[in-house]
Amino acid sequence: MVKFNNQYVNREISWLWFNERVLQESADKNVPLIERLRFLGIFSNNLDEFFKVRYATVKRIVEAGKTGKSVLGGEKAKDLLEEITEIVIKQQSKSLVILKQIEEELERQNIFIIQETELKDGQKEFVKQYFLQNVSPQLMTIILNDLTRFPTLKDTAAYLAVKMIIKSDNSKKEKRFALIEIPKGIDRFVVLPKDGDKNYIIILDDLIRFCLNNIFTMFEYESISAHMIKITRDAELDMDNDLSKSFIEKISSSVEHRKISDPVRFVYDKSIGKDTLGFLKEKMQIEDTDSVIPGGRYHNKRDYMGFPSLDRNDLLYEKIKPLPVKGLSIEGSILESISRKDYLQYTPYHTFTYILKFLREAALDPKVKTIKITVYRLANNSQVAASLINAVKNGKQVTVQIELQARFDEQANIEYAEQLQSEGVKLIFGVPGLKVHSKICLIEREEEDGLKRYGFISTGNFNESTARIYTDYTLFTAHDSILKELNKVFDFFETTYKINKYKHLIVSPHYTKSTFSKLIDNEIANAIVGKEAYIKIKMNSFTSYKMVDKLYEASRAGVKIQLIIRGICCLVPGVKGMSENIEAISVVDKFLEHTRLFAFANAGSPKVYISSADWMTRNLDYRVEVGCPIYDEDIKRELMDTFEICWKDNLKARVFSEKQDNAYRKTKPPKIRSQFETYNYYVNKFKGK
Repeated sequence: MVKFNNQYVNREISWLWFNERVLQESADKNVPLIERLRFLGIFSNNLDEFFKVRYATVKRIVEAGKTGKSVLGGEKAKDLLEEITEIVIKQQSKSLVILKQIEEELERQNIFIIQETELKDGQKEFVKQYFLQNVSPQLMTIILNDLTRFPTLKDTAAYLAVKMIIKSDNSKKEKRFALIEIPKGIDRFVVLPKDGDKNYIIILDDLIRFCLNNIFTMFEYESISAHMIKITRDAELDMDNDLSKSFIEKISSSVEHRKISDPVRFVYDKSIGKDTLGFLKEKMQIEDTDSVIPGGRYHNKRDYMGFPSLDRNDLLYEKIKPLPVKGLSIEGSILESISRKDYLQYTPYHTFTYILKFLREAALDPKVKTIKITVYRLANNSQVAASLINAVKNGKQVTVQIELQARFDEQANIEYAEQLQSEGVKLIFGVPGLKVHSKICLIEREEEDGLKRYGFISTGNFNESTARIYTDYTLFTAHDSILKELNKVFDFFETTYKINKYKHLIVSPHYTKSTFSKLIDNEIANAIVGKEAYIKIKMNSFTSYKMVDKLYEASRAGVKIQLIIRGICCLVPGVKGMSENIEAISVVDKFLEHTRLFAFANAGSPKVYISSADWMTRNLDYRVEVGCPIYDEDIKRELMDTFEICWKDNLKARVFSEKQDNAYRKTKPPKIRSQFETYNYYVNKFKGK
């Protein structure tokens, strides 16, 4: 059971239980088999990022000699580190059991993941040739014994720790230790030639193990063994204060420094020899505040996200065809359509093409004078970036606010910033002390009756790759009052000392917390006098204790509250006298739930908003976020419909409770899998049903 101090669940512990829900997907036999392996990869990748960021933050609190209770939900930082390690060890053990079960089921499907000792003669020759041609040229091998300084290991890279017992005439055996870095530029899973209808795969680690003799030919050894290790480093960016450096230079330097930042987790194959483990820990100066995790034979299970499909579509999710938005044609002028009414794009159920169409049309339209957009994460070879460059070449004034501190995308954004700048795009590098997380675009077009604005406001990144798996809302609008305020947000990026006022938009860091608090107060007042009062919220994470307290206050006043929170939830629902009017669920399924929706009864005249912001302290106080009201009644109804579909999920919804046990929600038939039902909803909507 998760520990909490009656009112709050600690955010780190809640996050680990979110990742447990991902692990549940890998264990679910109703999930296609190869997809289960990929969920195991997502679980591992999530854990890597957790240690780089959250564990590293708690460790810093300990090293500063502080308890951190006020920011950690009442837990002491030192106790929390121990609790995290304990939970992670259990989850890692569970993941190994699940992996073994999946491998057994793969074998029943004639898919065999074999080790180096199981290679047949024909396969051995293939492996030797593959090693010589593809692996050996990229291999980095370091002999450790005679080094005065231990090499700097790369963050979350996988290494084979090699021990050789050297042949000797005397009784004392010499031990030699070495490290082999598993190359990242080669697929982790090597598909061997088929044998009839049987598929064989060897993991790159085992392929290297098979060829150890080829690597260490210069040593005469009696025995040789190789076991996997990896470390995770603190990913916090320590910014340089040198005023002579540009912002891009400072971010670049900080990203580079991340490569040698302090380790926070050391994972090793639990079958490794004690002498090898002791040698490594001593040389690497592993500390008591680091999380030391015994694991299985293979690490970096995140690579399972790229497990080969082997043309086995029966073992994969059926791909859905993204739908058109009803009434919004890709072929005609999108600006002309938006000038008449608002439209909602809900990816991946709708095609992402509308955003690209909007930008391409704006880039070519002679009447469009300016384009302004925020960028947080772009796809590789981004068509969004290409459209913006195209617009500049057509004489448009293009302004891009690019967030260089987007976690783990800093290097990619630096490269895009340099490319855009070289093409003549005007770049803005954010607001001192704040990240720009808003997802907004505004264009200005010279028309017969004067300047007219068009734009879109989204809950997710303008990224055509993630749009295939992330659920996100994008509102296309020509509503002049909203777009004038959107222009104020862009003005704020350049004139940060000027705090604008907004009548329509909800903008962090100045107004999000206070505006939502007022909306909650309105529901409280209505509940007290017997008017209709409810709050329906869908977010990624909920960690702001102040907003948790506000919902507790609303619950005590009789406001009915429904929360759909994919990830962290520090609120404890269903507690008598505190939160008995609050229900909360999490949906983890095929797509990553990323939408943010806020709905308030408002005594029978609902107010509905979409936003880029979760209710986390960072989103409310330390980021520029934009929330937008929905005025179109059809779109408002559509948003409420899809919320209700998600709320009724009884196949992939888990219930938040005092137990915090990730129990699946059980309700009466019919069975509802919300992501599939949402797609059907839009199919029927497009057909006019």
